[in-house]
Amino acid sequence: MLEAPPEPANDGTFRIDEERPSAAAVVLALHGEADLHAAPQLRDRLRTVMDGGALGVVVDLTDTSFVDSTSLGVLLGGLKRQREEGGEMRIVVSRSEIRRIFEITQLDQVFPLHETRADALAALSSDSR
Repeated sequence: MLEAPPEPANDGTFRIDEERPSAAAVVLALHGEADLHAAPQLRDRLRTVMDGGALGVVVDLTDTSFVDSTSLGVLLGGLKRQREEGGEMRIVVSRSEIRRIFEITQLDQVFPLHETRADALAALSSDSR
């Protein structure tokens, strides 16, 4: 039986943690609400890691309590840029309510979605072979 992921912080405070599991891959773990107010920070961070040469970007939404259309647009822009530059973007969506946002907007057909960060990183690794 699968255990439910831990509840994200309820205060909605947005932050992005960054990890570099390899020279060409970056994980951006979003926390809190990815809304209109957080979108510029997300856009800037995506630009920074892409400008830094990250060919594989994993955006981990495990600790994200909400994603609005503005942040979805930022993610779409990042995906487009990554693909144009020969890179990949993977999204970790373990929470059913966040996955539902991707399904309603049909973005589950656009983004490669993964249940875990490990799955997303493994998919990046297999794409680079």
